[in-house]
Amino acid sequence: MLDKIFPKLHNEGYKFLVIFCVATIVLYFINGFLGFIGVILTIWCYYFFRDPERFSIENDDYLTSPADGTIVHVSETNGPKELGLENKKFNKVGIFMNVFDCHVNRSPCSGSVAEILYKPGKFLNASLDKASEDNEKNYYKIKNKNGEDIIVVQIAGLIARRIVTEVSKDENLSQGSRIGMIRFGSRVDIYFENYQTLIKLNQKTIAGETLIAKK
Repeated sequence: MLDKIFPKLHNEGYKFLVIFCVATIVLYFINGFLGFIGVILTIWCYYFFRDPERFSIENDDYLTSPADGTIVHVSETNGPKELGLENKKFNKVGIFMNVFDCHVNRSPCSGSVAEILYKPGKFLNASLDKASEDNEKNYYKIKNKNGEDIIVVQIAGLIARRIVTEVSKDENLSQGSRIGMIRFGSRVDIYFENYQTLIKLNQKTIAGETLIAKK
């Protein structure tokens, strides 16, 4: 029960929590109401950087969601040209994470990290499809047990200014294992072949648990 009220904090969050706490103390001495606002923002900071445990299905006949958030895009499209996959057709699902969602991202399947590619870019509203093309992003190409490419793309948003990577090339991943996070509002896209999508637009997702697609 306590884990739900006080979830584990992601390593990225400690320095921000200290900054928010110090700012709250300063604001309190200036004005009690400002101090109260500081307390609210500090609580928000804590929950933004929460890193709760998740329990995946552990079945690679399914893909689980790489992010908490809302489905904003479902389509068939070409793969990312940055990874040399522009001539292959993939199903693409886009998940928007607002500032109240948990921002820890997870692997949708078990497999090996075949490639990680960072691409600088803009900071458009991450809920827009154009963000998938123009924004700063980080690509993960994951080879599943069948040798298929599952692509996860972390996309910075309007106020996001840092993409954090927690895995390295050739690392073996379990389904639902942490791969990184994005700070302060963003988006994650997933590309896959040979799976049937199970989700719909505006559906809420939970990273590592919500089933995105099946064989």
